[in-house]
Amino acid sequence: MAAVTAGSGAGSGAAGSPEATDGSTGGGGWRRPHGPLQRYYGPSTAEAAEAAPDPTDINGPHFDPEVFMTKVRSECPLGQLLAREAALGREIRALDSDMQTLLYENYNKFISATDTIRKMKVDFRHMEAEMDDLAANMEAISASSARVNAALQDRHRRGAQLAGVQALLRKLQALVEVPGRLRRWAGTEPARALRCHARARAVLRHYRHLPSFRAIEDESHAIMADLAQHLRTRLRCEMLNPKELTECVEMLLQLEEPAEELSEEFLSQAGARLEAELAALEAELHVAEPSGTTTTPPPPASDILDFVDRGSSAFVGTLCQLAGSYRVLFGEDTGRLEPFAAALAVRYFGLLERRLALERGLGDTSLLVRALDRFHRRLRTLLELLPAGADAAAALVARAARERVDRYLRALQTFFLGCLGDVRQALAAPRPPGKEGPGLPDLLATLAASVLGQLKAVLAYVQLFTARDVAFASLPYFKGEFCVTAVREGLVVAFVRWLCRTARGFADGPAERGAPAAPPALLLLLARLCLDYENSTISYILTLTDEQFPPQDSGPVVTPGPVLCAEARAAAQRLLDHYVQVQGAAVAQMLRKSVETRDWLGTVEPRNVRAVMKRVVEDITAIDLQVGQLFEEGVRRAQSSDSSRRAFSVYSSSRAPGRYAPSYTPSAPMDTHLLSNIQKLFSERIDIFSPVEFNKVSVLTGIIKISLKTLLECVRLRTLGRFGLQQVQVDGHYLQLYLWRFASDERVVQGLLDEVAASAAHRCLDPVPMEHSVVELICERG
Repeated sequence: MAAVTAGSGAGSGAAGSPEATDGSTGGGGWRRPHGPLQRYYGPSTAEAAEAAPDPTDINGPHFDPEVFMTKVRSECPLGQLLAREAALGREIRALDSDMQTLLYENYNKFISATDTIRKMKVDFRHMEAEMDDLAANMEAISASSARVNAALQDRHRRGAQLAGVQALLRKLQALVEVPGRLRRWAGTEPARALRCHARARAVLRHYRHLPSFRAIEDESHAIMADLAQHLRTRLRCEMLNPKELTECVEMLLQLEEPAEELSEEFLSQAGARLEAELAALEAELHVAEPSGTTTTPPPPASDILDFVDRGSSAFVGTLCQLAGSYRVLFGEDTGRLEPFAAALAVRYFGLLERRLALERGLGDTSLLVRALDRFHRRLRTLLELLPAGADAAAALVARAARERVDRYLRALQTFFLGCLGDVRQALAAPRPPGKEGPGLPDLLATLAASVLGQLKAVLAYVQLFTARDVAFASLPYFKGEFCVTAVREGLVVAFVRWLCRTARGFADGPAERGAPAAPPALLLLLARLCLDYENSTISYILTLTDEQFPPQDSGPVVTPGPVLCAEARAAAQRLLDHYVQVQGAAVAQMLRKSVETRDWLGTVEPRNVRAVMKRVVEDITAIDLQVGQLFEEGVRRAQSSDSSRRAFSVYSSSRAPGRYAPSYTPSAPMDTHLLSNIQKLFSERIDIFSPVEFNKVSVLTGIIKISLKTLLECVRLRTLGRFGLQQVQVDGHYLQLYLWRFASDERVVQGLLDEVAASAAHRCLDPVPMEHSVVELICERG
């Protein structure tokens, strides 16, 4: 202590000691009130982790007095040591004061806690005494319970023995009562009688060596034999439903009747039941009269969907139920079942096909598709029994679909013929003065739109057969062959070809078949229709068909579009050629009659153009307007500047004066026939009946060539006088003035008219032509 005091005195007054950073109190000292408590409880975990080990820290957990004293003596002067001693003294006194205050404040609590602990100890001792008493009581109870359990087990054993005796007595009593029960239940509840006999049969067989049991068994056997006879009689004589039939055969099997005989009787009874179902379906179908002639059948009593529903629910349901019962009763042996079911299924398919044949009209295709879909779905259970019937069922559905497609084809053909009838009626209908009917473009547009719209509607109806929600649409036939063979080829391609053939039939000699000739406007309209089909409609129809009924890559070969287009173009060409022939023949007929009915030797000097020539020009003009409604203008060869003013000569071009034959002037008689033949050798040959092109100019040229060629041939057969030759000269010039405008090449008209004039001069007895100025004057005035 003296050392400490001395050290303190030596260290007093130092300013740089380690404790200089601590807070100070009044009088130059410092105080940390909670320091002693902190040293008692120790620093917090966080502080201890953060502070480094310092043995000189008087408040730290690692404080070492020896190290601290050594450091203080070596570093602090005496004054500082004395000050530090005084500060430590004050801290000690403060700590004592704090401890006393803490003790005073918690004294009552310590006293209360001491009393509580004392009371708890007393209570615990009482509880221990009570627990000891309770344990003793439990041991006594356990001993009593053991004695009770032993008594109960003994009682249970005696009760079980008594129950066994009672059960044995009940069994014996039941065995004694078996014959009476069997006799009572055999007539009303045979199934209950069988269950009773089955329960008693094993016991009776086991104790059969005892006379009493043998008597009971014999009596029971006699009763069950009577029951078996009754069941067989019922099986053979009554019409049982599937449930009753199954129960009857099942009871006979339980009576150990021969399974072979029962299977035959089961199928016989089932066959009678199913025959009745088929007869009910067949009653709705038309039956041929005994004479063999079939009267017109009345409409079916129900629609096809109702027929299929009743057939599926009645016949197919009953057949599946009976087949399932047969398999349960007689096992999986289908040696008899499959032929039996197959024969009935074939009859059912035949009735359904006959019913489908009664659907003569188009009706509601969706109803037919729903009926076939329901038939196919309900037949799945039957197909599990008859795998071979799947092909027959699929073939039936396919035939029904093909038949409906064929009817749609016939309906399209009838519709087209009806549209043609409307067009012919519109063309032939009389028109009031000042009121025009529908033009050819309107009639063509109406006809084409109607036919195309009807074809698209038919494709929409047929597409119902391949809808995703239809069960039979997943069959391979409807994914490939139906789309290509039935729809594309059998419906669309067949209709287009039929349309082309029908249109062409108006041109292929209708008079030879006794049919009335088609009006020329109809020929022209059909030619334009076939040409439009070749240009665009066929491609559109085939594209639409392939989109709605996509063909498979490995499917049947389809008809290429260009082949159909070529057929349509050939039909259009034939129709247009026939139109030219008909119109040319009409004009030619007028010219022929005008030539044949006139006296060319005794005719007077011409003063006017004959009326028939004016009529020819009018008819050609009308034909030009008619053709122009449907066909383009076409290309004409460049016309000479004086086409309308060309002088018409009665001489051939080899004998014509002026610019037609400048190097030849007839000075002596000469064989004009020879000159004409020589001229033909050097002139361009005109093909009268060559195929025309699809434009107005080509069509009019063909008609003009036929007309003028007829005029030429008629003139060659007549003998003319001077005035007759002059009349031909006037008529020819008039035709030349107007007809050159309609031809593709004016030289065709000029050449034919030159030949007419040359032939007239050759056949004339006094070939004196009229002056050209006079001819022009007559033609202008006419």
